[in-house]
Amino acid sequence: MNQIKRVVIVGGTHGNELIGIYLVKKFEEMPKLIQRESFESYTLIANPKAYEIGKRYVDTDLNRCFQRQDLENPKLSSYEAQRAKAIYRTFGTGGSLAADFVIDLHSTTSNMRLTIILPSKHSFNLRLAAYLSSVNPNVKVLYSEPKTSDRPYLDSICEFGCTIEVGAVAQGVLNATLFQQTKELVHIILDYVEAYNEGTPPQVKDTFTIYQTIQTIDYPRNEVGEIQAMIHPQLQFRDYEALHPGELIFLTFDGQEIAYEGDSTVFPVFINEAAYYEKGVAMCITQQLQEVLSL
Repeated sequence: MNQIKRVVIVGGTHGNELIGIYLVKKFEEMPKLIQRESFESYTLIANPKAYEIGKRYVDTDLNRCFQRQDLENPKLSSYEAQRAKAIYRTFGTGGSLAADFVIDLHSTTSNMRLTIILPSKHSFNLRLAAYLSSVNPNVKVLYSEPKTSDRPYLDSICEFGCTIEVGAVAQGVLNATLFQQTKELVHIILDYVEAYNEGTPPQVKDTFTIYQTIQTIDYPRNEVGEIQAMIHPQLQFRDYEALHPGELIFLTFDGQEIAYEGDSTVFPVFINEAAYYEKGVAMCITQQLQEVLSL
């Protein structure tokens, strides 16, 4: 793998996730914070119109607009489709300022604490994640096996990078603790990239814990699609905690309790994420794995 020459730090992919937006603004006001000797660092507010109106998006979710077939489709003319094309023309593969590494900053209403979401299991991404989780035990590493090689997320504009999810924090709200923790995490990532470029990446253990998504679970709904139950109080805010078969996950409006019907212990994440109601996702189910790093 060649040296990383250009890093892009993105906030505001969703316009109501303020931690990333205001962190990018801080970096723009104080660019020395993100500059390193061996590479250039750029910043980007990905969805400025959504930020202006205080919403997740204007027309459609920008973080689902980066599949190659969509980027190349001239008939897609929504605001977010146009933003995705402009971002890719600048920072995507072959762009005018093609990125080698992207950090996409997000926040969530779920209790995800500090989560690193990997775009791929490339050895560089894995070693970075292993290092982050070793220097900060609060960092969790999440990975979803892509259904196709053409991923729709912003962090797919280049091969290397990660998405940072922090929470729980309400949409449109700043949280000082999570802001500071995210800023520190970005600094650690940039220092790691610098050390990698210098040929002295920090040593990490041969194995580390990763949470791999295996399915999503929707809320119980009636025949017209209306939600019929809520996240059970015993499950709320228990992201990354073990969920055993038979434990309660939903509570209906008339007080009936619904249990998890799986046949093995799993680890739910993005529990009761506000933005996922429209996507039909009450939680993502993961399995806890020990990832072995290749030499």
